[in-house]
Amino acid sequence: MKALRNTSDKSAAEALLPKVTAMLDKLAKNNVIHKNKAGNLKSSLQLHVNTLA
Repeated sequence: MKALRNTSDKSAAEALLPKVTAMLDKLAKNNVIHKNKAGNLKSSLQLHVNTLA
């Protein structure tokens, strides 16, 4: 997640996004984090990727 947040290259961020999303889904499935928190994190990361130029 840190790598995705710190990147300013849109193509690199788009390549990382599916991996980070899958990781968050697995954490939520195994009750490491709450499913709503995983959804909020995925949403905020998606917004970050969308705003990159």
